[in-house]
Amino acid sequence: MLIMLLFLIVGAFAGLLAGLFGIGGGLVIVPVLVITFAAQGVSDTVLTHMAVATSLATIVFTSVSSVLEHHRKGAIDWPLVMVLSVGIVIGTAIGVSLITSVPGDVLQNIIGVFALLVAAKMFFGIDPGHDGKKPGNAGLITAGSVIGFGSSWFGIGGGTLTVPYLTWMKIPMRQAVATSAACGLPIAITGAISNVFAGWGHEGLPAWTTGFLYWPAIAGIVITSVPFAKVGAKLAHRLDPAVLKKAFSLLLCVVGLKFLFF
Repeated sequence: MLIMLLFLIVGAFAGLLAGLFGIGGGLVIVPVLVITFAAQGVSDTVLTHMAVATSLATIVFTSVSSVLEHHRKGAIDWPLVMVLSVGIVIGTAIGVSLITSVPGDVLQNIIGVFALLVAAKMFFGIDPGHDGKKPGNAGLITAGSVIGFGSSWFGIGGGTLTVPYLTWMKIPMRQAVATSAACGLPIAITGAISNVFAGWGHEGLPAWTTGFLYWPAIAGIVITSVPFAKVGAKLAHRLDPAVLKKAFSLLLCVVGLKFLFF
């Protein structure tokens, strides 16, 4: 019962982040699931992969809720989403196929380094300059492939990578957040399906799993993430997220240090 309550709390926070910043909350969900699965006695050989896969599956539902709210406000650049999604699907599928051969402890270290890099970028507002000219379709598909590949390894909806890329192209922040949320849907769907096949029949998986997807965690997180994603999307159109981003960057520092040293 306590574990399900934890899943509900994590889902609320993840949903809020999804709507507010265009990120799926995976950098919060994954570390909490790793700790929870370890406490449940899940094998070290599969718990990190389960956490990443389960996080991606929850983002399917979070993205739908967030996208609907952003679409209602007319903030999503759908033609851009369509082109990026071609690369996203390819990159995500390739990423999942490769991640299964990576030991869990190594994967945790990789996630830790990534969390610290994202924290530094968010806190210091690192933003490489760009002339604002949108790349051609080939460039966008390549970028989508990189975003999908990275998302599949870190259990994220891609916003952590997509929002900086879109703002780098001088797309206004609110439109970048909304478009990123829409890009999270193909990432999550492709990642979830790929992880079903990648983890099918794997030794050490507990009950209530399909491949690497753990359904009790998915259910608990989704129950609260969907309504809170709507709240976050509404707040994104009303609040200046600068202070919240700095606070979130400090949280990511804790996550990164935990994965690397504890």
